[in-house]
Amino acid sequence: MERDAFVGNIAQDLGLDPSQLAARKARVVSEGNQQLFRLNPSTGVLTATESLDREEICPQSETCTLFFTLFLDNPLQLIRGEVEVLDVNDNSPMFTKKEMVLEILETTPSGTRYPLETARDKDVGTNGLQNYSLETNLHFSLALKTKTDRAKYAELVLERQLDREEQQELSLLLTATDGGSPPRSGTTQVRIVVVDANDNIPVFSQEVYEVRLAENTALGQLVVRVTATDPDEGSNGKVQYALTEMSDGKQHLFEVNADTGEIRVAGNLDFEETKKYEMMVRASDGGALSTHCKVQVEVVDVNDNAPEIQLTSHTASIPEDAPPRTLVALFSVRDRDAGDNGRTECTIEGDLPFTLTPTFGNFYELRTNAALDRETTAEYNISIRATDWGPRRLSSRQSLWVLVSDVNDNAPAFSQELYSMWVTENNSPMVRIGSVQASDADAGSNARVQYALEREEGQEQPALSVSSESGDVYVVRSLDYERLRALEVWVRAADGGSPALSARALLRVLVRDENDNAPVVLHPGAESSAGAGELVPRWAPAGYLVAKVVAVDADAGQNAWLSYELAKATEPGLFRLGLHSGEVRTARAVAERDAPRHRLVVLVRDRGQPPRSASATLAIALLHDFSDAHLRLSHEAPPAEPDDTLTLYLIACLACVSALCLATGLAALLMKLRRDRQRNAEPLPTFPTAVAESDAGSLPRSLMYDVCLATGSVSSDFHFLGPLLPCFPAGMTPGVVPQRSLVCSQEASNLLEGADCAAQVRNRSRPRREGAQRSQGRSRFTRAQGL
Repeated sequence: MERDAFVGNIAQDLGLDPSQLAARKARVVSEGNQQLFRLNPSTGVLTATESLDREEICPQSETCTLFFTLFLDNPLQLIRGEVEVLDVNDNSPMFTKKEMVLEILETTPSGTRYPLETARDKDVGTNGLQNYSLETNLHFSLALKTKTDRAKYAELVLERQLDREEQQELSLLLTATDGGSPPRSGTTQVRIVVVDANDNIPVFSQEVYEVRLAENTALGQLVVRVTATDPDEGSNGKVQYALTEMSDGKQHLFEVNADTGEIRVAGNLDFEETKKYEMMVRASDGGALSTHCKVQVEVVDVNDNAPEIQLTSHTASIPEDAPPRTLVALFSVRDRDAGDNGRTECTIEGDLPFTLTPTFGNFYELRTNAALDRETTAEYNISIRATDWGPRRLSSRQSLWVLVSDVNDNAPAFSQELYSMWVTENNSPMVRIGSVQASDADAGSNARVQYALEREEGQEQPALSVSSESGDVYVVRSLDYERLRALEVWVRAADGGSPALSARALLRVLVRDENDNAPVVLHPGAESSAGAGELVPRWAPAGYLVAKVVAVDADAGQNAWLSYELAKATEPGLFRLGLHSGEVRTARAVAERDAPRHRLVVLVRDRGQPPRSASATLAIALLHDFSDAHLRLSHEAPPAEPDDTLTLYLIACLACVSALCLATGLAALLMKLRRDRQRNAEPLPTFPTAVAESDAGSLPRSLMYDVCLATGSVSSDFHFLGPLLPCFPAGMTPGVVPQRSLVCSQEASNLLEGADCAAQVRNRSRPRREGAQRSQGRSRFTRAQGL
């Protein structure tokens, strides 16, 4: 049949629907090295891959059967099939020689038989050789014989004695015919030479010689020695040996010594190719008489073939979470030897999580027998060894590479649980301050780590960002140490698996301080004027505390370490300044020759790089009598150049207020006098002097006022708010001045250009009423002691 010819319908034979074959991935594997058949899964039809030659596939075999295996998956099923190749009469019988020569003694009696060379027909059965025919003649006929292997051969029978003097040679046509339809035939010429009389022919010691010979017999090894004797003398009694016929045309495998009859091995024997040889040996004497004997050589198998491993199915990659007993490969083992030499066993080399399971015939399954872990072993080189059971055990090995595909079973792991980084304040945006690093033991997308900052809902955008790919940490905006000194955020690393696995680490960022803030002077304030400066008595000794300069710096560390130095002074030797305390003290006792007014410029400097500084100005007045001195200090102080419009407004307001106060006082006095006339003559109670002190608090000195009440005033008292002036309590000596006590005095009121600190109200309606006593006192000053 031609290539792709129809062989059979497997689906119909098995009773399966063709769609089942396609769904179960049906495939056909032929035994041997050639793939002779092809299966169409959609139809179930089995076709031949090429034209089959039975004589080539199964030479000299009565029946020719080819085997194949049908594989079905899900579930795995193996079905063995046989295809018988039927013989077609496509070969004619053929003789190896175009002419056969027979020398026959003329005295040979009738009935003598002469075996003729057998014709060869590659076909078998009825298509094989069936008959021989001989050309019609007077002396010979043809007789058919059958060998032990049922092969037919012809013998030439002498029917009538020859007469050399009548005819020296005869030429007959021998025809071999097969049983095909139409029959085929082959011919050869049989030339008969009539030899002169030789009345004795050689005789073999035995008609059949049987020999057993190992297939690995060396070249030149003696197989057997045949012996024939002839009682004649001379050349008629000298016997010569020759091989006349060899089964299967294997004459090159053996050779015979013509003189001794020794048959030796001349080629390589192969049990797997031919198990038995038959040969014909002819013994001829010098008188052309000959006889034949048969030599049968049985080849004994030797373990000279190692097992052959043939893969049928192989899974190159399996996931690491594959369950045990997962099928990895299917293969078959074949050994062409016989008996124990062809019996095989398979093992896996090394301690691997795989096992071999034999199935039907010579097939094996390779399956997993334990859980796999790609992070421990990513691939396996599985060596399968097949060994036979011969005396000298032969083996072969087949290597299989199996990759373990990754499953996302490992979460990323940070190299540190806590990452500490720092950035200097006033940084430029998007400055890189470091990186976080996480690794994943998985592979591919399962090991691709991406980073992100965790942020709760409603939380403001953090000042940090992290690169999703590299893990680099950036500060996205400028930071201020004075507002924010540290940041803590959680960084999450997630892999690319599905579902993704993640881990997180704490990122702490410390802000380093820069000297970006100059010192700020809290005391004296920047709005303080020279008229509200510090007052120092003339009797102040050395080390007398004059004032305290107070400054702060918003920076930290050495950037906030402040030092004070006297940058400028009216008289440098009179005052000294504490380097770290900021206290201004007298360097020596105040003398009469010292100027009454002094001005100090204090420089406050931090220790940053570069340093920043601020300055403060202190006005200091030296006083004898605090009231006079204070007025003189006020008059001598150079007034600031006021704005003309503002001065006009202030004068107008002062006039209105004064007029209103005067009118209110007069009205109150008149009402008081009127009520006093109507009262009885009982005396009015006398009230002690009342002093109201207002807490200075944090107001500037120029905005501080005292409320003073005259002694004995009840309803006719007059209140006036004036600037806070130093006052003495009544009856206190001016030389001894306690600090921070305030008492109003009439003298201080007269010095303030008519602005009385307390109005005295007298009751003139009754003569026995005591006059209002004026509170007498001396002014004292208040000296600033710092904050």
